[in-house]
Amino acid sequence: MATAVVHFVAAAVTDRGRKRPSNEDAFGYSVEHGVYVVCDGMGGAAAGEIASSIAVDEVLARLSSGAKDRAPLPQLAEEAICAANDAIYSRAQRNYKLSGMGTTLVALVTEERHVWVLNVGDSRCYRLRNGSLEQVTLDHSLVEEQVRLGRMSHADALRSPLRNMITRALGTQPRVTPDCFELQAELGDLFLLCSDGLTRELADPAIRAIVAGDRPLEDRCTSLVEAAKKAGGHDNITCILVQAVA
Repeated sequence: MATAVVHFVAAAVTDRGRKRPSNEDAFGYSVEHGVYVVCDGMGGAAAGEIASSIAVDEVLARLSSGAKDRAPLPQLAEEAICAANDAIYSRAQRNYKLSGMGTTLVALVTEERHVWVLNVGDSRCYRLRNGSLEQVTLDHSLVEEQVRLGRMSHADALRSPLRNMITRALGTQPRVTPDCFELQAELGDLFLLCSDGLTRELADPAIRAIVAGDRPLEDRCTSLVEAAKKAGGHDNITCILVQAVA
């Protein structure tokens, strides 16, 4: 199993949800180039939608350009995310109506069995392996950082009025540093990239129950979104499922 050659297949769904007037999430992926991205924008008017779209476009363009030969992939991915940060920040500096716009980002990049997950903010990556669901990323949010420090319980974090406050985002500052996690894919591994519109509505056991099994990936994405909407749908909801196959 450990030496098996793997390929990847993917599907994605995004939805405005039940409460928001527009969808400020954005996503994009290229199975051919092994790059998958979900972003959740923030800012007044359409600024969040602009920020998330810039981030997805910049990362996809840079990692689909054939540049993988000139540097290690995780380095290129981090450079692409920093370039997206520059593009968003510069755009906001040129247009006062876009001041303060930003976006979260979670990205997965693959090279044979090697998988790197990078994130900024509270959009997440999970891995389902042998029926067990594991959160790969760590949220850059005030309440989650308090939980990790032992100063707040998970239950208190869910109820906190500060639960929407993120501590790191693309485009709000001149510089940003993404977290990067390196994994090895095994046949059957399923990766979920999602915005917090999913994880705010569904607990991990509910997510696991939906993504487990052998239904088509697109059906599972649709079921995740519909379950999040049924649970309240207070935010935009986006998910990408990426599976390692023979």
